[in-house]
Amino acid sequence: MNAKKYIKYLLSIENYSFSVDEVVQATDGTRNSLKFELHRLSEKGEVINLRKGFYLIITPRYSSAKKLPIQLYCEKLFNYLNRKYYIGLFSAAKFHGAGHQQVQRDYLITEQPKFNDISKSTIDIRFFTTRNWPAKNIQIKKSDAGIYKMSSPALTIVDLIHHQTKLGGINRMLTTIEELVEEMTSDDLEELLDWYVNISTLQRFGFLLEELELNADFQEMIFSKLKSVKFFPVLLSPKSKEKPGAVDNKWKVDVNVKLERDL
Repeated sequence: MNAKKYIKYLLSIENYSFSVDEVVQATDGTRNSLKFELHRLSEKGEVINLRKGFYLIITPRYSSAKKLPIQLYCEKLFNYLNRKYYIGLFSAAKFHGAGHQQVQRDYLITEQPKFNDISKSTIDIRFFTTRNWPAKNIQIKKSDAGIYKMSSPALTIVDLIHHQTKLGGINRMLTTIEELVEEMTSDDLEELLDWYVNISTLQRFGFLLEELELNADFQEMIFSKLKSVKFFPVLLSPKSKEKPGAVDNKWKVDVNVKLERDL
């Protein structure tokens, strides 16, 4: 069996990616001959070298886009890399139906250390890391190619707020947060509050819920959590050389940016 036949076999079982090691084991080719074969298939646009030693199979359905939906290969990619991950931020928001911004970029959250972002032709993947890996709130979903992992609405919201400065600022995500709150359940939020340690992000979350007049029960749940710990004034939008001043709200959030929905 050569690489082309093996790729055909993978597609027959709805598997859209592979590692070089996997193909070497499954075929009778040497690494060198395989390298040339994969290079030819790459030139034809039938496969794309995503990372060193890991390839995506571009089926006719996706040939015009020259990329695959992230959910068709992320589980296999991270098994190959032997790292934890989940689809997060604006990508997860889109899956939850909060995708008023049609993002072309894919967002993945992984364990530290951070991966280099992938930007090649039509593929644009941005990696973020977290020091405290979620104990809960990662959902297992199913795609044609098997399972994939994604942040729940509650985890998606706090990740967006936490990484706001790298994502275009708080105003860029207000409408997305509003839409995610509609998808969030009290169980989802309760699970998050049980393990989530970034208190300043919870302060901003509660403040935004109140400011946007969203779900009073969720506000109360977050405030109950904050009352059980010590919390101090924080900036709504973190700035490296700016410290919070006087605050006039129970969340102790210094509103240092004018809130305007990005529509």
